[in-house]
Parts: sequence; C-alpha cells; structure tokens
Amino acid sequence: MQQSSDSQSNLMISAMAGAFLGAAGLAWWLLSQAERRQELQRRVRSLRFAPEPLEPLADRPLPEGELQDRVQQLNQAIEDVRRQLESLSTAAPADR
Repeated sequence: MQQSSDSQSNLMISAMAGAFLGAAGLAWWLLSQAERRQELQRRVRSLRFAPEPLEPLADRPLPEGELQDRVQQLNQAIEDVRRQLESLSTAAPADR
C-alpha cells in the first residue's frame, strides 16, 4: 500500500513539473513571437517613413556632372531599399 502511495505522489510531482515546464516553454515562445512581430512592424514603419524620394527631373536638360550625381543618388537609394528588403526577407520566414 505504501509503495502505491509513493508511486502516485511521484507521478503527481512529475505531472506538475511537466505542466510547469510546458507552461514556461509556451510563455517563452509566445514572448519571442511577440518580439519578432514588433521588430518586423518597426522595420515596416521605418520603410514607410524612409527619407523623401528624390525630386523629379525638370524638363530642362541637366549638365553632365549633375546627371551623373542624380544617377549615383538613384543607385544608392535602390541599393538601400534592396538591403532593407533582404533584411526583411531573412526575418520573415522565422515568423511563419
């Protein structure tokens, strides 16, 4: 009879410990998912509020040096957006 009572109490302790560890694991996972979502939302907001786009070219022809400067600015802006999109695409699969 004593052995049955000991095994039942051991089973109860094991079940409670398992439930506690499961709840702690679930809480940790939920917090990490919330942090990932917040980081993704922060990145999306930073993309929406990116610096103003370059002003449109006027109808007048631009001097050679100014045209090269504009092309360089556009290439830099394209590169910045590409890097931002790549960083979002590497973070997005983890959220799925």
